[in-house]
Amino acid sequence: MTGFTLFPKIKSGLEWMSGHSDAVIQFGWNIVAAIILLFIGKFISRVLSRGLEKLLLKRKVDITIVQFFTALVRYITLAFSVVAALGRLGIETSSIIAVIGAAGLAVGLALQSSLSNFAAGVMLVSLRPFRAGEVVQIGAMTGTVEKVHIFSTTLLTGDSKEVVIPNGKIIADNIINYSRHPFRRIDLVIGVGYQSRIADVKSVITHIIEQDKRIDQNRGTTVRLGELGASSLNFYVRVWVRNAEYWNTYYDLLENIKEAMDANHIDLPYPQMDIRVENVTNRPQRQLHRVG
Repeated sequence: MTGFTLFPKIKSGLEWMSGHSDAVIQFGWNIVAAIILLFIGKFISRVLSRGLEKLLLKRKVDITIVQFFTALVRYITLAFSVVAALGRLGIETSSIIAVIGAAGLAVGLALQSSLSNFAAGVMLVSLRPFRAGEVVQIGAMTGTVEKVHIFSTTLLTGDSKEVVIPNGKIIADNIINYSRHPFRRIDLVIGVGYQSRIADVKSVITHIIEQDKRIDQNRGTTVRLGELGASSLNFYVRVWVRNAEYWNTYYDLLENIKEAMDANHIDLPYPQMDIRVENVTNRPQRQLHRVG
């Protein structure tokens, strides 16, 4: 029974195709053309993104900006090729664009935070407050910038933790870039006892600074009494070093100052409290009278 019902349908279909051969050929050609447009669009997107990448790298543009704009060009080109392929199939693209626009508006209202992160990503790659490989502090987080994505930025902390921060939060917070300038200043506060002579303390610290070749003497150094503390004279020490030598110089400077203070018998005080005990034995005692 299946054969008898199937063959008449096939026969009628073939008769319809023979009667509408021009339409069938045109539709088949449109499908082939749409597929060709998709492959051409994919090829053009790849060529444009690679060409833009080579051009930007040749001009020594930061890698984060290169990655961002190459991805943007690739996706835009693919979107145009899809619209062109649909138009070739006879689908009204204007209505599709209108539907996509309406859907985009609805999705945009639902994903406001994601869109704000996208807009923040555009601002980051445009203003470039930091680049890949630089050490930055964003809020309470400090690390090396690995990559700036469209919606987020990846940091690598000093203890090898990978931190992903939304771009919207980065734009809204303070950004401290430690790597943008070649030199960085070390700020120390050295406290000594009140019985110490100011000239002796300044001489000892200045000698330590002059012996360290990593410190840039041309940028000037500061060794001054900056505060009369509760239990110490606090000296402000400020020197300039290269970024790469910052922490090694910081630790060595503290250790060398401590050893020099001990060698010159200059006390480094610690918080103290004086307690005065009064003699209360001679005070008159009150008489307590019991009532009742």
